[in-house]
Amino acid sequence: MTMTTTIMPAIETHNLQKSFGNQLAVNNLNLHVPRGSVFGFLGPNGAGKTTTLRMLTGLASPTAGDALVLGESIRDDSRNYLGKIGFLPDVPGFYDWMRPDEFLSLAGSIFGIAGKKLKSRVAETLELTGLKGVKKRIGGFSRGMKQRLGLAQALINEPELVFMDEPTSALDPLGRKEVLETISKLAGTTTVFFSTHILNDVERVCDTVAIINKGALVTQQRIQDLRQSYSSHFIYLELENGAGAAPDLEALSAAASAASGIERYKEGWRIKPTDLKAAQISLPRFIAEQGLALRRFELIEPSLEDIFVGLVSQS
Repeated sequence: MTMTTTIMPAIETHNLQKSFGNQLAVNNLNLHVPRGSVFGFLGPNGAGKTTTLRMLTGLASPTAGDALVLGESIRDDSRNYLGKIGFLPDVPGFYDWMRPDEFLSLAGSIFGIAGKKLKSRVAETLELTGLKGVKKRIGGFSRGMKQRLGLAQALINEPELVFMDEPTSALDPLGRKEVLETISKLAGTTTVFFSTHILNDVERVCDTVAIINKGALVTQQRIQDLRQSYSSHFIYLELENGAGAAPDLEALSAAASAASGIERYKEGWRIKPTDLKAAQISLPRFIAEQGLALRRFELIEPSLEDIFVGLVSQS
């Protein structure tokens, strides 16, 4: 007889709600965050992301519903799970007169880490976040360096789960790159709950995404499955001589397996075929039969931005 083991998710929410007066900020939210995932929590500004994160980290109480974080209810008075998580707020606060190792030593001592263990954890987190050897005081840090130090603080207690609230929103491209690279290193070992409205960041580091709007869940899927579920592929067709080489559009539509849309795009045409595979075979043949020279034939895959805008506008 074979025994199967079910891995408990890092986070489960059950009809989670939060109201402020008559305003429903989070509306019957049901999430499932797998262990070891980099989970993108995506939504426009004001969608309820930060309110949700505050409830999950014990900073706010739900109006209704519940959530399990590392298997423990957020309504449980003991909240033992708080010692197993890390948290990087959107604007982390520091003592500017401290050096990074001093600040991390203070943060570690609050978790009860001491002695050689504390010294080791400070060194490890400084190296992971690219701050090893930095001796200047925090008051002289750039915004990107402060975000990396905030991430180091969130990791000092070796958390099973790290919450991040818009960790890259105010960073320049180099600062964003540094923070995202650090997040990527955590994949598979530490669960990352990454709340953001920046679509490119989600595409770069997240494996699963939940999209919310007006406090309600729109969808939750792996990013790869999301693209397949909610988007259609286009074919970009460009001929030699660009706009001067114009095929018969009616015949072109027929060759694209009754394309549902053909439009001018850049120096060629963007075609939405009814049958993608058939169009990939028939279109080059049609171009050759017309005596035209094919310059570019490209399959345009859907971006997360296209999907996000479509889903949010419909919700």
